[in-house]
Amino acid sequence: MSYNDIKTELEAKLTGTEDEKDAFLRQEAAKYASEGNVDGFEAANDLLLANMPEAKRKEIIRITHVDGVRLDKLYLQITQLMKEKKSVEAKSLAERLYKKITVEFKETDTEKFVSLRNPFEDNLYQLLYKPEKTLRRAPFDFAEYLTSYAYLILETGSPLDAIPILEKAIEFNPVDCGPKFELAEVYKLLKNRRRLQEITQETLHVASSPAAIARCYANMGYSLTDAMEYEDAAAFYVASVMMYPNAAIPYELQHLADLKGSPIIRPEHEQVVEVLQKYDMELGPHPDVVSVCAKLSAHYLQENDIPNALHAMKMTYILTLDENVKNLILKLDPSAKRLAELNEIAGKTEEQK
Repeated sequence: MSYNDIKTELEAKLTGTEDEKDAFLRQEAAKYASEGNVDGFEAANDLLLANMPEAKRKEIIRITHVDGVRLDKLYLQITQLMKEKKSVEAKSLAERLYKKITVEFKETDTEKFVSLRNPFEDNLYQLLYKPEKTLRRAPFDFAEYLTSYAYLILETGSPLDAIPILEKAIEFNPVDCGPKFELAEVYKLLKNRRRLQEITQETLHVASSPAAIARCYANMGYSLTDAMEYEDAAAFYVASVMMYPNAAIPYELQHLADLKGSPIIRPEHEQVVEVLQKYDMELGPHPDVVSVCAKLSAHYLQENDIPNALHAMKMTYILTLDENVKNLILKLDPSAKRLAELNEIAGKTEEQK
């Protein structure tokens, strides 16, 4: 539907007290944002502002706009400049966005803003961090915004300058792998092996897809290659392809052999597990991540919310390849092509299973 159609539909549903209208519109805005529906988000957000008392509306606009431009629209300008390779201009706007975010949405003694994007991240955050402060939902994905600014810093300045920006991004969403991966890139550039290992361990604790887990292992392979720990690097590269296919890994293994001056013997499964444990890492998803996915599946099934239950079950399946989970997915959504899609999402061919 168009912006006008959605706005008309939302207006027809606006009933109850002002607080009830406010809660309804916030919920709809969040839903449209999670779906990537720009028109829906704009319609809900515009109605939200229009239904506020004037003083409150002005305050919301003050903290969510820079020179009359809403923060998400400013970020779109930045990403467009990045696509056009105009890094200097993009960095200038990103710096203004960064200052606005850190001033208006800073943590206090009692409250903390977070940019958690979905129920999975909400639940994983609560499980891992057990927050004592009151959590306030940031209006936009500040973790993504600040990660992009850090990337521009890397492109145009010093890697050291990007570290505090990425740490701030992680504060807004510590269960998002994006800023953690960017921080890993900084430590790779700085050849800080200890911090790269630490941020990789942290990322593995929240990684919720085989591709993300595989990237963690590949980062360790890169670091260990640089440290001339060739056999250990090989184990991490093999662990990476065990989780998710990567056409570059055979070339990395050949590079290891060239550096070593002799062939690299592909480690067996048990050897891979042993090497990962040597660096306080495990092969596969963290149990906390799997547990949250499974509990969300059960919760949505109880609520008879089949679409969200299926989404949570697919997350569980691609991490575990559990046949019982797969069969339940196919029972709820008996599509012939669904099985192929699930296997493709999991990054596994029949030969790899």
